[in-house]
Amino acid sequence: MVFKKLLGAFGIGGPSVDTVLHQDHVRPGGTVTGEVRIEGGSQDVVIERVALGLVTCVETEHGDREGSAGVEFHQVDVSGRLELAASESRVLPFELAVPWETPVTAVFGQPMPGMALGVRTELAVAKAVDKGDLDPLLVEPLPAQQRVLDAFGELGFQFKGADLEHGVLHGVAQRLPFFQEIEFFPPEQYAGRINEVELTFVAGAEGLTVVLEADKRGGFLSSGQDVFGRYEFSHQDALEADWTRLVADWLEQVAQRRGGMFGDHHGHHGHDGHRGPGMGGMVAGAALGAGAGIVGGMLIGEAVEEVFEGEEEEG
Repeated sequence: MVFKKLLGAFGIGGPSVDTVLHQDHVRPGGTVTGEVRIEGGSQDVVIERVALGLVTCVETEHGDREGSAGVEFHQVDVSGRLELAASESRVLPFELAVPWETPVTAVFGQPMPGMALGVRTELAVAKAVDKGDLDPLLVEPLPAQQRVLDAFGELGFQFKGADLEHGVLHGVAQRLPFFQEIEFFPPEQYAGRINEVELTFVAGAEGLTVVLEADKRGGFLSSGQDVFGRYEFSHQDALEADWTRLVADWLEQVAQRRGGMFGDHHGHHGHDGHRGPGMGGMVAGAALGAGAGIVGGMLIGEAVEEVFEGEEEEG
């Protein structure tokens, strides 16, 4: 992936930059490698700093107003001070470590609707700072996260949407100031009792936390309720867990019980070794339609275009 931008903050004749990513897919906790290629303009300049940042779009609330903002949630320096002569070319290799909590933005190579994430290059010359265009980066699920998504597909959930919410989850060791919600319509047998189910992953070097939230429909004499479940595993135990059974059991509890926090699990859950077709089996060899397709019950389509256009930026 390549972008090139005349750095307008530095005026006509200033340097230009290409950022080349060696791969456009990564997993949380992984590393993206590439090069920042800088070309000098019509005059010598001193570049104080070259940095790369990961930027995404987060839902925000200000009083009664709701909106979204582009947020840079991770940044690394590629270079410190360097002198660039007129018309000189520089190539700066880099390794960009991706935080474990980075949200999932693609499944089986298909962008997840509502999600967008990119790498932004920043150059500082004197007191001028130019934040370049975004180079899109797709973040695929960790193997254990994919197992959870497979379970949702096997159980008959239908993908509704995904977004990032500003804030932290109660009782979860969370480092980023936002969390992802992947929203699903429940299986048919729960229609009329549950509005939707939201899935959140919080990954770390030591393991994976999976948070489930169900929006229960209100009855004739009762209001609707949110019901939560939380599962904490090492990465290996999360990979081996029988997520189809875990999610099905939790969903049945939700349908039968009143709201509250329950289903807080730690450690290893065994499984019987049987896996249904899930998302993986249904995607293999399948041709998606133009821009969208059904993947194990999940609607996966094109990423939202120009998601950052005209949005407020937060540091």
